[in-house]
Amino acid sequence: MLKPLGPDEYRELLAAALPEATDADTILPNLTTLFTPDSHRAALYVDATVVRGGRGVGKTFWYHSLLDDTLREVAAEEYGIERLRRLTVWPGYGAAVEPELYPGPGVLWQLVEDGVRPYDLWYTVLLSTLGREELRPLVEWRDRVAWVRANPGAAERIIHRADRQAQQDGTTHLILFDALDRLHRVRAEADRLVGGILELALAMRLGTRNIRCKVFIRPDMFDGALLRFPDASKLTANAAALTWSRANLYGLLFHYLGNHGGEYGHHAERFRRLTGGWQPEADGRRWVPPALLRGDERHQEDQFTQIAGPYMGANYRKGNTYTWLPNHLMDGVEQVSPRSFLSALNRAVAETRGSYAGYRYALHHEGIRRGVQTASTTRVKEIGEDMPWVQRAAAPLAGRQVPIEQATVVELWREAGLSEALRREAETFRDASGNADSEDIRTGPRHPDDPELLIEELITLGVMRRRRDGRIDLPDVYRIAFNIGRKGGVPRVAG
Repeated sequence: MLKPLGPDEYRELLAAALPEATDADTILPNLTTLFTPDSHRAALYVDATVVRGGRGVGKTFWYHSLLDDTLREVAAEEYGIERLRRLTVWPGYGAAVEPELYPGPGVLWQLVEDGVRPYDLWYTVLLSTLGREELRPLVEWRDRVAWVRANPGAAERIIHRADRQAQQDGTTHLILFDALDRLHRVRAEADRLVGGILELALAMRLGTRNIRCKVFIRPDMFDGALLRFPDASKLTANAAALTWSRANLYGLLFHYLGNHGGEYGHHAERFRRLTGGWQPEADGRRWVPPALLRGDERHQEDQFTQIAGPYMGANYRKGNTYTWLPNHLMDGVEQVSPRSFLSALNRAVAETRGSYAGYRYALHHEGIRRGVQTASTTRVKEIGEDMPWVQRAAAPLAGRQVPIEQATVVELWREAGLSEALRREAETFRDASGNADSEDIRTGPRHPDDPELLIEELITLGVMRRRRDGRIDLPDVYRIAFNIGRKGGVPRVAG
């Protein structure tokens, strides 16, 4: 009979298998990390132009995966999307510096200052990909844009030629757009630039058969772009959302455990044999977990109980470990990012090894609580990088308890001079030369002078939520690191 993995062996496997880096820009997807939850299938349909999702849910992961021929083939096989095998994929914009393929933030800033229409800018990016012979001699993007505007007939012929050739070859050109929060510091300009991308995507969808765009975008940025380009609403009929159910999150965890091939690969092999039903792919370099382990909550709960025990304490009154962890990582729109989930588990392993090494399960419940605190700190750091104004808005609430009256929030903001601070921050976005640092491009609030609308924007982002009685609440994944209390809740992280 196969011997079960012991607590120490599970800890070794968890520590080795879970990714250390949590930033999608620092770790590229590969055969072992590519997990294909059923809920993401629609996002990979070639005609799904808009793919919405918050930070850490997989936008950049799928952007890179679709650019990789091998990973795209795996996705085509596992999702049964044959059309993924007949693509020519190009980046239209992303976090990486690719000045030959698309303009970086500094160049974008200058083009916007020069009055270039966003649609013309992205149309030029598309033409630079499809019509390299005509545009290759032009090194500067302003010269490429000028050529496109001066030669509309030639530009249309490039599109027609590429579309017709793709039809003959039985393929589709797919242009990907990601990292849109890095387009421009000024929110109104970022909205205009995103509106231009969506306008281009709609034009290609309506005017060609074999040229498509896929735009990975935060929901709030898509809503802002609708204000600049109302016709973008025509793209919502086949839009997709990157969401993670509880079963998806645990499926991802078990996928990592079964696909570890490093120092503790023998533990991973035993884990696969113990759980059963794993299928090898890519010449044995990748293992696909069985359906029950991927998506059946009852089966997953039985398995996770072997790792973390059944309860978050002595008995059921403290909570069930399987449900407690994702419930306390959920944001205000009831979404959990896999990045937060894996970050919490990483800390739980380290805390258990350091303080509860003799515990009968691989994860101690106090370790899991510390994991949620760590995930909260990471989440707040991430949103601070993307949208520094969110941290500025939360700072006056530090030391308070939620739920809290909206009028109290507005008064605390008034006392702290939040509106004036946000205006000053916006004014400092542009330096004397008008240049932009690509590492410092982040979007600001849409309504810095209106506290009520600012609250609504924070609710849309999932940072806040409104209770039925009208009071304002913050989910634990933000509340804890913002140093905001809740009676009986997970302790906040002071400072």
